[in-house]
Amino acid sequence: MTAPPEPDSRAAWLRLAAIMALSTMGGASMWTVVVALPAVQAEFGAGRAAAAAPYTLTMAALGVGGILMGRLADRFGILRPLLLGIVALSLGYVAAGLAPSLTVFALAQCLLIGFLGGSVSFGPLLADTALWFRRRRGIAVALAASGNYLAGTVWPPVLTALMDAFGWRMAHVILGGLCLCIMLPLTLMMRAPAPGTRGGAKLAAGGQDRPLGLSPGTLTLALSIAGVACCVAMAMPQVHIVAYCGDLGYGVARGAEMLSLMLGCGIISRIASGFIADRIGGLRTLLLGTLLQGASLSLFLFFDGLVTLYLLSALFGLVQGGITPSYAVIVREYFRTGEVGMRVGIVLFATLTGMALGGWLAGLIFDLTGSYTVAFLNAVGWSALNIVIIATLILRDRGARPGAAPVSPARA
Repeated sequence: MTAPPEPDSRAAWLRLAAIMALSTMGGASMWTVVVALPAVQAEFGAGRAAAAAPYTLTMAALGVGGILMGRLADRFGILRPLLLGIVALSLGYVAAGLAPSLTVFALAQCLLIGFLGGSVSFGPLLADTALWFRRRRGIAVALAASGNYLAGTVWPPVLTALMDAFGWRMAHVILGGLCLCIMLPLTLMMRAPAPGTRGGAKLAAGGQDRPLGLSPGTLTLALSIAGVACCVAMAMPQVHIVAYCGDLGYGVARGAEMLSLMLGCGIISRIASGFIADRIGGLRTLLLGTLLQGASLSLFLFFDGLVTLYLLSALFGLVQGGITPSYAVIVREYFRTGEVGMRVGIVLFATLTGMALGGWLAGLIFDLTGSYTVAFLNAVGWSALNIVIIATLILRDRGARPGAAPVSPARA
């Protein structure tokens, strides 16, 4: 049997290209419900929080499904869960487009689009990428994660155009067909096993059994709490910018453009964070991104003009895009190779839980207060919590290895 290619090889980069395309298509699962929120709310006569509930359920399902799909990928390879996810995703969009009620729409989003479908297109693909790279792991994982933001850049204006032309229901059905036709052929490039997966589990971070002086479970928990905190903050502008612009009288289309701009700039941030992570390690890259995210969120409290919101959307994207992929880099730096898929799934489940909680919480705060001011303050507070956690882990890292350089993905 032919041995798998070496890390950082030409085959690894070709596989990364396929992963980016798969992630871009599968990543639509996070954004369709955001763009359709005003139309769904109007059709079913729901409140803002109720209309945002399908997004919350979808994000939670993406997280839980990511753990399951990551575990399956650890055991069987990425191809089997990927095929299952593509079929489920396509069926889910069709079911959502035909939903007779908000409950059915939410179930289609949660079970098919989230749990079984979109879940395989993010965490498991990031974990797979981390296994195929060593010297360039940071930039490779960042590029893989950029597929999610490419989805956020491409799909909001496309879906807006489709909904204007055919209605939100037919837009979902069309997207389901596109996923099946585009994603299935890409799986042909995902058949090879990852380098090193045939041997026993290996330790990252110098072979330490207690990374940062913590048990693997404790470190996973700390990263998970940090993931919830940073993504509750991140969800505020990402989930509600479309509705926010509608409330301000600028129109839903302007909000969709801002979301697209935000996520497009996030791609730049993700790629830049990959280069940074290859130099200073995942923890310090995560701290830098979180500090900048909190600062940019605070600016939304003071400016709400149309031009200013475009500028703030671009700024927010430029500073926070590298946060989520940093968690995958950290997991690969500090945990065993045979656990990467599952632990990346757990930590990214926490980030998606944060997005889900943040989207719902911001809607609830809006319903209670009639504005988004308190919701933005809430986001800044959660960002501060994440800063405290990550700064503590960095201090433990320095204390565990006095005088040592930051952990580099190239050494793991």
